[in-house]
Formats: sequence, C-alpha cells, structure tokens
Amino acid sequence: MTDLVYYVATSLDGRICAPDGGFEAFPVTGDHLEAIQVDWADTLPSAFYEQSGSTAPRERFSTVLMGWNTFAAGLSVTDSPYAHLDQIVFSRTRTQADVGAGVRVERGDPRRVVADLKARGGGDIWLCGGGDLAGQLLDDIDRLVLKVNPVVFGDGRPLFAAGYDPTAFTLETSRTFRSGVLINEYARRRPGT
Repeated sequence: MTDLVYYVATSLDGRICAPDGGFEAFPVTGDHLEAIQVDWADTLPSAFYEQSGSTAPRERFSTVLMGWNTFAAGLSVTDSPYAHLDQIVFSRTRTQADVGAGVRVERGDPRRVVADLKARGGGDIWLCGGGDLAGQLLDDIDRLVLKVNPVVFGDGRPLFAAGYDPTAFTLETSRTFRSGVLINEYARRRPGT
C-alpha cells in the first residue's frame, strides 16, 4: 500500500515557516540531523548527495509533492531540489516553463493526483509542504511525521491551512534529541480504531 506522508518541520506553535516563507529560525545543527540522514534520507535535497558524492537511497519515497511557495523557497539554489524523486509542484498560476527538468507542475485537483499516485503503487508519497496543500489533502494523509523544533514563531504559515475539521491521528513513535527537537510519527486513526 502506498501512503501519503506529511513529513515536515514545525515550530512549537504549529508554524512551518515564517510569515515571509523563511526557515532560518529552525535549528540547522544538532543530533537530530543524524537521525534524519539515516531514517529519512530520501528527504534530503539532491545537492546533499551531489556534494557528498553519494546516491540518494530512494528507499522510502518515490514521489514528493510541494506547493509553489515550498518549491520557490529553494529556487535560488536549484530548480530541481529532489531530482532523485518524482517531483510534483502544485500551482494555479505557474507552468512547466517555471520549473527545471524532472519537475512536473500540476494545476489540477491535488486529491485526484494523490488518488492516481496511490493507485499506481510504488514507494510512499512525501508531502513536503506547504500548509495550504496539506489542508487540501488532509483527508488523504495516512501518516504525519512532525519534526517539532524548540522554538515558538508567534506567526507564520500554519501546518494546515484549512477550516475546522477535527481529524484523529495516533502517536506511534516519539524520539527526543539533545537539540530539543522531537520527531513524532502519527498514523491516521481509522473508524473503529
């Protein structure tokens, strides 16, 4: 079975980035990074593998989904951030001319795209962000993996930009690091569980 996994960094107050889209307030050093490199290696940018002279494992994910703002955050560095994965960027205004090779711009319904990807099978689907896209896909998310950082933003883009819709998840694992970061993994609670 192919799962849609929302794997994302968040602040203590549920913000995935600053109001201007910046990520600078999240810690970029600490012992949690080693765990990410081991357990979530597919989520490291392709540039990491190019610089280290290694190959991305592609063990967990086959596809990455991003909203335009999440994708655009890295455009100053590359126009194909996760070349080792099938990359899909959702935008109502951008076209293929705005992205690099190996990136597909999708203007259609994200739920339909996810349904097609799940039906195709293969590796899991990584929902990289942002909050608007996560809000649209809330009913389709099978797993949440939250890298909870020990910082309060006070403002910024929310983890989910959606209306009130209580959706239950079950905590499966929680790892605490000396850096203060927690990595919490949740599974969608299905009816009757």
